[in-house]
Amino acid sequence: MVTRLRLYKAPEEEARPDPNVRVRLGDLLPVAAAAQRMNYLWLKDFLDDEVVVTDDLYEVMEAFRETRPTSA
Repeated sequence: MVTRLRLYKAPEEEARPDPNVRVRLGDLLPVAAAAQRMNYLWLKDFLDDEVVVTDDLYEVMEAFRETRPTSA
């Protein structure tokens, strides 16, 4: 009996729905930090997702990135 090779055809990527849940940064950061610290794989599924922040938070983040000390 000859066994035929079956090729797996991945389904086309589904369109993601628009975000519609608002979450406080104070609620999001502890969960994300714990997931990263414990190396949960599900967090990697969302690393390319975009997060919308206010202009003032963005300015603070940019200033922090430019002024934080580098590790030697």
